[in-house]
Amino acid sequence: MRVRPTLTWTATGDPLPRTTSLDAVVDVVGKGRVAILSGAGLSTESGIPDYRGAAGSLRKHIPMTYGEFTGSAHARQRYWARSHIGWRTIAAAAPNAGHHAVTALHGTGLISGVITQNVDGLHQAAGTPGVIDLHGNLDRVICLNCQASTPRVELDERMRDANPDFHAIAPDTVNPDGDVYLPEEETLKFTVVGCATCDGVLKPDVVFFGENVPPGRVRQCNDVVDDAAAMLVLGSSLTVMSGLRFVRRAATNGTPVVIITLGPTRGDAHATVRVDRPLGEALTELVGRLN
Repeated sequence: MRVRPTLTWTATGDPLPRTTSLDAVVDVVGKGRVAILSGAGLSTESGIPDYRGAAGSLRKHIPMTYGEFTGSAHARQRYWARSHIGWRTIAAAAPNAGHHAVTALHGTGLISGVITQNVDGLHQAAGTPGVIDLHGNLDRVICLNCQASTPRVELDERMRDANPDFHAIAPDTVNPDGDVYLPEEETLKFTVVGCATCDGVLKPDVVFFGENVPPGRVRQCNDVVDDAAAMLVLGSSLTVMSGLRFVRRAATNGTPVVIITLGPTRGDAHATVRVDRPLGEALTELVGRLN
């Protein structure tokens, strides 16, 4: 499964009905065996903007593609300079009420699996077990030469040592992919370090736009979807096919799909219920009504 560099989509036809009521959601989730698919909208309340919302980062930021990263040393220098700054925000981010509500829902036994499109690790930080990181996680890096996987904190220390005079100022916000905006003249000052084992090219252990999701991970997600009695989509616009295909798969299986997010999504036509509310308050209410 390739994460195609589809950055936007345009809704056609009349908008499908949306509601702020959780009554139908309570009915569906209360029956159990619910697979959750979460997106960037779940982490906005933790200070990480989504890509496509009202303040979405795509308004001023185009994510790095796999081809660009692997094909250009200059692109890698620009990425790592910016990501070195952005990592500080990702590492310091804390789970919000929505993440904690997902953990609470899992604790009720009603949730059969959690798939996230996010790479920030906030589900795990909130204590949700068994989360499948569809697009990987920024907390690890991988060598494209020897495939060695190492903690991001170790790379962060090595980059700090290699760039003692790099004093770019971190912005107020960081993009969902851990990138930030820095002027070109700042990125050119940055020294990129290689793999500590073989000096090969290091890449965050996340799936870039234009890169394939590992097949084994896709099969794991398909199993979660196929075993579920319902799917609950949280905070995803479903613009990227890697997430949308699971919603389509659930709908093809005859599995009810519930979407809770702000605004329309590319998967609305496959949903039986579409709730338009902020995730923190909606999920906190859902937990309260199911306990």
